Amino acid sequence: MRSRRDYRGPRPAGQDGVVTATEAAARSRTDPSGSRVLAGLGPRLAATEGRAGPILAVDLDAFDANAAELLRRAAGRQLRLATKSVRVPALIERGLAAGFSGLMTYSLTEALWWVERGADDVLMGYPTVDRAAIEALAADPAARRAVTLMVDDVPHLELIARAARAIVTSGAPTLRVCLDIDASLRIGPLHLGVRRSPVRTPEQAVALARAASSLGIEVRGVMFYEAQVAGIPDTSPAVRLVKRASLGELAVRRGAVVDALEAELGRRPELVNGGGTGSIAQTRRDDAVTEITSGSGLLSPTLFDGYRVRDGERRLTPAAFLGLDVVRRPAEGIVTAFSGGYIASGPPGRSRAPRPVLPTGLRLLGSEGAGEVQTPLRGAAARGLAIGDRVWLRHAKAGEVMERFGHVVLLSGPEGAVVVEETPTYRGERLTFG
Repeated sequence: MRSRRDYRGPRPAGQDGVVTATEAAARSRTDPSGSRVLAGLGPRLAATEGRAGPILAVDLDAFDANAAELLRRAAGRQLRLATKSVRVPALIERGLAAGFSGLMTYSLTEALWWVERGADDVLMGYPTVDRAAIEALAADPAARRAVTLMVDDVPHLELIARAARAIVTSGAPTLRVCLDIDASLRIGPLHLGVRRSPVRTPEQAVALARAASSLGIEVRGVMFYEAQVAGIPDTSPAVRLVKRASLGELAVRRGAVVDALEAELGRRPELVNGGGTGSIAQTRRDDAVTEITSGSGLLSPTLFDGYRVRDGERRLTPAAFLGLDVVRRPAEGIVTAFSGGYIASGPPGRSRAPRPVLPTGLRLLGSEGAGEVQTPLRGAAARGLAIGDRVWLRHAKAGEVMERFGHVVLLSGPEGAVVVEETPTYRGERLTFG
């Protein structure tokens, strides 16, 4: 039997098979699927040899190149880092060091954990009804200064006010909230976008702000997440038409909401958050927006492969890879790898399954897909794989798969000299935020 080996891919002449992140970004404009880039990454991923699969590897050179590209698209507008899309403390801190400013967390206990690590600007991306966590926030002056809660209904405010009253903290900073405003596109009975907030109009935003003020809660700002623009690939002319219509409608309504709140509060909202990785360049053009949230683009999962690359932009480079070890050869042209059933959230379908990328030419079986304990793979490349060999896949989303691993392997270093180190995920830190 052959000993286990990692797939290294074809070796470009004179480059020892290594493709740097800069080369990857340049090539990807004419190679949307990234097949040539991924094949060239084989030697980098081979640095994980000797570590048992399943394994999750992150190429730091690609991560850094993506961070630089996202910041360049923002053109000076603040980029807030969405922690749910990374879930690895060292990588989140690396993003901040690259130029991202502030965190958007998905759990209040997570936000408080980051405050303990020194974070001083943490925006909750979602409402919370965790009474214990709200009381912990109210009892900690540093957390009160650092954390902004997200609300979209009066019961959220009442819960916050009750928790604050239960904690007697003389002279503590006022608890602050951000109002989540519905950014979906409405065309007659059609609702295009996600179902988040019931607050949509300037009048509704003002009413919620008044309720907050009456309860002694400060309104720091507003958030508009245009998911139908930022979170949907450019798969057809119809999708692009929806995106243009959404941006045009938001350009008017977002400004009207901000102006109405300024008149009500007697000051301009400090924070107007909008967009996501898929809409940075468009959202930054809205003068009402003070910051944009991004996170998934740092790792560039498969759901981002369908986004158009506009003039002056570089396609984001895949940075996270799942390594599975071949444990069976059940038939000619089929191998079975251990583990692999890392299905992403969202509408069920092929787009949510991990995608085999190395060696090229592998695909999931339609009758089995990615399995809980084993994943069969079919294709011409399977004929050259032996038991113990490693195959590589990409996840559909960025941060979710981190919940299945205690550590990730970080690959870095100049061309031809790959350095490997490990760092814990949230799970590796014994943290489960939901």
